Order: sequence, then structure tokens, then C-alpha cells
Amino acid sequence: QVQLVESGGGLVQAGGSLRLSCAASGGTFSSYAMGWFRQAPGKEREFVAAIRSSGGITYYADSVKGRFTISRDNAKNTVYLQMNSLKPEDTARYFCASTRGGVGLRSPNAYAYWGQGTQVTVSS
Repeated sequence: QVQLVESGGGLVQAGGSLRLSCAASGGTFSSYAMGWFRQAPGKEREFVAAIRSSGGITYYADSVKGRFTISRDNAKNTVYLQMNSLKPEDTARYFCASTRGGVGLRSPNAYAYWGQGTQVTVSS
């Protein structure tokens, strides 16, 4: 059973930065693709970024491309999301997720394990 714990959320002004972390346990982290999703109140969960198990291939939503960077440290069983130039529309609860698969990483349906999320609030 894989367990995921997110951290690093908080309140930041527009234009600021945050780095989210997601620590994994209970599985072979290096064999899992990892994703970040977000969900704002009243909205569906949406894809933010994903990274393949080796870390060599990444994917981003158009809305965050050029501002957010996903990375992973397989030695630390941790995936990161560096968020720069934050906007009020980035306000949401951010979730990390993991999957042994490698197909359809932009869909939440591809992921078997989820963390509880961390809140990011960007003030204008």
C-alpha cells in the first residue's frame, strides 16, 4: 500500500513562489509515475503536471507550463512541484498521485494512490 503525504502549501501573494513536496512510502517509488492535480471549490480535479518513473519525461497543463516544474528524487522517495509566478487562479488544493502505469498520465483515472492534499492560496 503506497502512502503519499503532501507538504509545502500556504498563502502567497500573486507573483510569488512555493515548492510542494510529496513524500511516498510503502512501495518502490522509482517504479511509479507521479502526478500533481489540483481542485478548487466547486470545480473538478484538474491535471497540473506529471513525471515518469525515471524522471526523464514530464508533462504539464497548458495553464502552468513555463511557471511550474515537476521533479523527483528517487533516493528520497519524493516528488516536488516548484511553482513560480503564482496567480490567484492557481488557488486550489493540490494533490499528488502515483501509478505503476505510464499511459494517460493527464487523467486522474490513471492513478491508484492519492495523498490528502495541501492547500495553496494566492492572494491578488
